[in-house]
Amino acid sequence: MALTPATIAAIAGVGLAAGALGGLLGIGGSVVMIPMLAIILGSSNPESQHLYQAAAMAANVAVSAPAAYEHIRRGALHPRLFRYILIAGMIAIVAGVFASDQMSGVVLRQLFAVFLLYVAISTVLKVVRKTPEYRSDQERVTPARGYTIGGITGFAAGLLGIGGGIATVPLIQTLCRLPLKRCIAVSAATMVLTASVGAAIKLSTLGQHGFTAKQGLAIAIMLTPTAVLGGFLGARLTHRLPLVAVRVVFAVLLLLAAWRMASMHA
Repeated sequence: MALTPATIAAIAGVGLAAGALGGLLGIGGSVVMIPMLAIILGSSNPESQHLYQAAAMAANVAVSAPAAYEHIRRGALHPRLFRYILIAGMIAIVAGVFASDQMSGVVLRQLFAVFLLYVAISTVLKVVRKTPEYRSDQERVTPARGYTIGGITGFAAGLLGIGGGIATVPLIQTLCRLPLKRCIAVSAATMVLTASVGAAIKLSTLGQHGFTAKQGLAIAIMLTPTAVLGGFLGARLTHRLPLVAVRVVFAVLLLLAAWRMASMHA
């Protein structure tokens, strides 16, 4: 990788955009980081998908930690559900990382393009329909539900290099019927720990794809400071920008990114 000052500035800009959209729309930064890294740093080597996923996972740890701390400080965490999801998530993210290492970068790109399509559709659905806000007395937290959520989202996070929040929050809402703030708190707290394990394993296995852990960490370090700054900025803009319009524009950008990822050649 030729890390010129312009390239470093571009990667920092990706971190800022990912953090801002994460704070604004409550999404994982990987949906922005991974496709943009492929565009900026190149995709002629299909195995670079593994490198970008490792970097995004490492950056997600730093981005999610302040949010998790704030949610816990405010008492929004549901400790019992957090334990259930964490146990299954830890196991599943390890399985997901090992599964991803058995796949070629081309296949991972195609899977990631499908995931971007899913996020785009989910974003549009949030515009056209209102998700019910459950009360605390409506919760349905059981070990089976928690383990199911952790297993699904953990494996997806390990396989695709995502934070998992884009799937964890709606699954908690649907299966456990918790208020949105508690869903977000559980998701963020879980992500700090699962992403730490997933990133460590993914970085350590980059050698089999022709890269080094140092390269992945270098990209993550360039992404992280601006991503954290963007997260604070996005959280503030939530109350100032028309979120419906932002979601529509974001969905269109995701569709373009999905098309670009799917059309990248080996």
